[in-house]
Amino acid sequence: MSKVELYASVWDAIGDTQEQAANLRSRAELMQKIAARVKLHGWTQAEAASRCGVTQPRINDLLRGRVSRFSLDALVNIATALGCRVRFDLEAA
Repeated sequence: MSKVELYASVWDAIGDTQEQAANLRSRAELMQKIAARVKLHGWTQAEAASRCGVTQPRINDLLRGRVSRFSLDALVNIATALGCRVRFDLEAA
């Protein structure tokens, strides 16, 4: 019988390191905020893609939460194209 491991979050379970888990968490949070903005404005995927300068399938990946397909840089670019200012807060762990 194997020992059950407990994690503080799903990102800690998925990430191989604390740094990777933090990166995944940040990307997921940013993706959720971008998706909320798209929904707030009632944009179709095609409209959102046009505003962001990306393809509709790329927006589909974002809206479906496919975190592994996006870097933080790409998400910051998309958010900025939608008229958002991205900022990060650092907290003690």
